Formats: sequence, C-alpha cells, structure tokens
Amino acid sequence: MSAKSTISKEIFAPQDERMLGAVQVKRRTKKKIPFLATGGQGEYQTYICLSVTNKKPTQASITKVKQFEGSTSFVRRSQWALGQLRQVNGIDPNRDSPEFDLLFENAFDQWVASTASEKCTFFQILHHTCQRYLTDKKPEFINCQSKIMGGNSILHSAADSVSSAVQKASQALNERGERLGRAEEKTEDMKNSAQQFAETAHKLAMKHKC
Repeated sequence: MSAKSTISKEIFAPQDERMLGAVQVKRRTKKKIPFLATGGQGEYQTYICLSVTNKKPTQASITKVKQFEGSTSFVRRSQWALGQLRQVNGIDPNRDSPEFDLLFENAFDQWVASTASEKCTFFQILHHTCQRYLTDKKPEFINCQSKIMGGNSILHSAADSVSSAVQKASQALNERGERLGRAEEKTEDMKNSAQQFAETAHKLAMKHKC
C-alpha cells in the first residue's frame, strides 16, 4: 500500500473524512527551533493533505501529516479549515517547479514538493476544491501555470473520459437495439412468408386431391 493510501486509511477514514489529494514536501527554509528545545524526534517525512468530511454540510481541510524515522505509522499535526487559506503561490508561472508557498490566516509555509508533477496535481485538486466548497473568501492563486487553473486539468480530463465512455456505451446500446429490431422484423417477415407458403401448399394439395 502506498504512503498516501495508508494516510487516507489511518488518518482520515477513522474521522469520517475523505482524502482528496496529498503532496509530499520538504521545507525550503529551515524552521527556527527555540534554543531550549530538546528531545527532537529525528528525521521525518511530511505530507500536505486535502480532505473533506463525509457528513453534510461538507467541511474541507488542509492537514499536515508526518511520519517519523523508524515508524510505520503516520501522525496528524497542524490542520486548517480550507476557508483559512489566503494565498497559494506557485512561484513560477512559466515552468514546472516543485516549489510553492501556502499562506493561512495564522501561518506561512514555504515548501518543495517531491516532484513538480505531484505539486501540479495537488494544485489542480486544491483549486477545484476551493471553487466547489468555498462561497466566499476564496484563496488567491498567484504565479501558477494556466493548466492548474482549469483547461487541461486532470479533473477535466477525467470528466471528459467518463463522458466519452458513457456516450460510447449509449451509442453501442442504440446500435444493438437497432440490430435487434431489424432481426425481429426479419424474423416476423420469415414467419409470415412461411405461413403464406404453408397455406398455398395446403390449397394446392387440396386442389390436386380433388
């Protein structure tokens, strides 16, 4: 099972939430640690996850999930309501870049995704979710490639694929129905012809008998 599938199962499913997407990240800048801080938990992997509740009214959230070195489990760390997201900065609108910033009401993080494509996929899902679930105070998307904002997004491509599949299936059913209809007509014609032939043969037989 992949890390994202495990996060969805262990972190969100028990809370009756559905994970829509996630991106593995590292900080672009070192986070300042207080001088007296001790007892750190060592190296860890960080994921930024987007989820929605299954119960109505639907609530969308962005959650920071970590997996510490030597552990097979994931832990939920910081979490924000999607409405607290103020700005999404894609850093460079002219090229595929793994770097991005997230600005919340009370937090600001600078990240580097594991790959540029993973960041792009997450941004597409994030933008779509903001448009769907936020009626006001939608975050500003800046320095983002046009494909992230719509057009060729994977969400539209998936919808087009489903629509195309439904259309093809419907067309196939219609054609099958037409073929069955023609077959039924031919069967009925053959039945009528056979009946007429039998009647004619019977009349001829009676005539010659007489």
